[in-house]
Amino acid sequence: MPLDPSYVGRTYPPTAEYEVGREKIREFAKAVGDLHPAYLDPEAAKALGHPDVIAPPTFPIIISLPAAQQVVADPALGLDWARVVHGDQRFVYERPMRPGDRISAVVRVDSIRSMSGNDMINLIAELRTPEGELVCTAYTLLVARGPDDESESPSGAAAAGAGED
Repeated sequence: MPLDPSYVGRTYPPTAEYEVGREKIREFAKAVGDLHPAYLDPEAAKALGHPDVIAPPTFPIIISLPAAQQVVADPALGLDWARVVHGDQRFVYERPMRPGDRISAVVRVDSIRSMSGNDMINLIAELRTPEGELVCTAYTLLVARGPDDESESPSGAAAAGAGED
């Protein structure tokens, strides 16, 4: 079933605040194998002009993923999670994330379109401090794969059974 296009422009409630911590940054950097000194050593970060360590570029996924989950979990949208693949992800920064930041995300459905039997949904999540400062914008593309063959589609199922008695 195609996704409901009336969801374009729908905004979901803010996620719970996430407090960025030095150790969380360190753990994330190690987990993704990016050991740049600015992520691990406050003095190295200060030498680069930052007040403290900074988070790796993909760190905001920790905050934007729960925001996207609100959309995915919305039953009225019609998204079959079992058929979803992650098509694209990018982050646009106003400034790096750093320890002490408290960030929440508000996600909006930016577009829904169908292509070659697949539904594509673009999400935009703005990651902000409690004071409203925009720190990062996360852009996510989810692809809901269409049926693998005609036997999975409603018309294909009827066609597959045609002629059987």
